[in-house]
Amino acid sequence: MKGNWVAYARGYVWVKLIGEGAERFVNAAAQERIDLWNISFSPAGELTCGVSIPDFFRMRPLLKKSGCRTRIVSRHGLPFKMARLSRRKTFAGGMLAFVLALFVLSTLIWDVKVEGNSAIPEEQIRQAARAEGIYGYQWSFRLANAASLSQRLALRLPEAAWVGVDKRGTSITITVVESTKPEAKALEGPRHLVAKTDAVITRIVAENGRPQVERNDRVRKGDILISGVLGNETNSKHVVSKGKVMGLVWHEYRISSPLQSATRNLTGESTERSYLIIGNRALQISGYGAPAFEQSQIRTTIKKAQLWNKILPFGTMKELEQEVVEIGKKLTPVEAKEVGLAQARAELLAKAGKDATIKAENILHEQTENGKVMLTVLFEVEQSIEVERPIS
Repeated sequence: MKGNWVAYARGYVWVKLIGEGAERFVNAAAQERIDLWNISFSPAGELTCGVSIPDFFRMRPLLKKSGCRTRIVSRHGLPFKMARLSRRKTFAGGMLAFVLALFVLSTLIWDVKVEGNSAIPEEQIRQAARAEGIYGYQWSFRLANAASLSQRLALRLPEAAWVGVDKRGTSITITVVESTKPEAKALEGPRHLVAKTDAVITRIVAENGRPQVERNDRVRKGDILISGVLGNETNSKHVVSKGKVMGLVWHEYRISSPLQSATRNLTGESTERSYLIIGNRALQISGYGAPAFEQSQIRTTIKKAQLWNKILPFGTMKELEQEVVEIGKKLTPVEAKEVGLAQARAELLAKAGKDATIKAENILHEQTENGKVMLTVLFEVEQSIEVERPIS
């Protein structure tokens, strides 16, 4: 019976019977249906057993008849626990207050998260939620069910296609699915497509309008490539010209590439500092007297304390300062030349547009002086050359 929850609730004791009538007592207890368990005899003939509290008081007449007496070895069960607590009222009151405070705190909403929004401002969503009673430190039992809250929020946010409310413990997550609206297109007036620079035409595709040039034609800046005027002088119609015109354009670049380059490398030496963060202030708590490096880079890691997914205004910060050295590298004129050309190509393609390709390059002048390679390069680039111009 030891370990039985019924016995624990009623309470039980371990007793030792002293006297020569232990066997008579056991037989009499069995006749009276007194439950004894884990009966054992010591070498001295003393009987030890477990008995519930109600049966313990029923044992007294039997003890007198058998000529034995008892000694309680240990007490167990809920009644004895409660008796101990009653003698320690302060502890019992503190435990009760803790349980009560934990229950009260668990009925509050500590954190409200908003997910899925991009076009709708988060502040607008939180204002709508507050109007429905969803905000931090709100009593959870005062809120309606999640389905009802979702419907009410959807009515307050007409820009949203769907709004979901998910309550888990002391946290609420509001998920917003925004409705997709077609982009408003500006009204387009009649226009030509003209050349934005001097070029030689390599390809022309007219989606709308009338082409004015052909492949291999040389054009100057401002020449009409695709006209927005259809028909003749007596019967004409103005339209919005659309299309793609590619042409060869020449760009002259002056490049200066140094013969000495420097790279920053980590030495492996580092030092770490720890801070205690309170609000917007940081108090250093370790890493004092660390050697200062001539050159270094610092990596910062911040960890804020949390309480039920709510970020608190204090935490810790660690700074890892790593020593950096600059290692110089001497380039040959050929290597410096290639580095300068590569940089010029990248800059040129970024300026010319995504469809641009370099067809040829010609070095007009090359000179090495004052630790630099000086280049003058003519690039031949195929790129888009059309630009819009309204029809006046």
